[in-house]
Amino acid sequence: MGQLIHAVLTMPAWAVYGAVAALAFGESAAFVGLVLPGETALLLGGVVAASGRISLPVMVVLAIVAAVVGDSVGYEIGRVGGLAMRGSRAGRFIGAARWDRAETFMTRHGGWAVFGGRWVGLMRALVPALAGMTRMPYRRFLLFNVAGAALWATAVVLGGYLAGASWQRAQAYLGQASVVLAIVVAGVIAIAVAGRWLMRRRAKA
Repeated sequence: MGQLIHAVLTMPAWAVYGAVAALAFGESAAFVGLVLPGETALLLGGVVAASGRISLPVMVVLAIVAAVVGDSVGYEIGRVGGLAMRGSRAGRFIGAARWDRAETFMTRHGGWAVFGGRWVGLMRALVPALAGMTRMPYRRFLLFNVAGAALWATAVVLGGYLAGASWQRAQAYLGQASVVLAIVVAGVIAIAVAGRWLMRRRAKA
């Protein structure tokens, strides 16, 4: 990791843009996130922006676009490949346990899984493909995808920018915040489901 950090911090501006965008794109489109979380790349992009060597607004826009397009490609892979993808060599590398956890998360929470999963490394990599596999309507997927990507990419890049050289501390805080956000999202979903259940019981009564 240290060598990667040094390489990114010494890259020319165009290479930083390209590397960060490629990692944000590949996280879901090629399951790169199972090896290297995209948020690490975005944090480093923010750190480089803080040094004045690249533009912060350009970095944020590139991160958002790359994340949205990457998830859309992941969705299409899941829609076209379906269950065959799970049986492939890459699917076996991911592991049945990871697939099962992500599939359960997707089934329970639907569109909100796309939004909330953006903040969890494992879910970021697998949820788009599972959304395609379960035939979630693409317009619905895209809505939650864009909303989640815009908030996530902006927050992570700005976190790196504000942290500067202390980006590792920002990464630790971001991990804690992601857990809290996931709990909040799950709580909101649970309340909504409970509300619908009560309304249906009243209607039947």
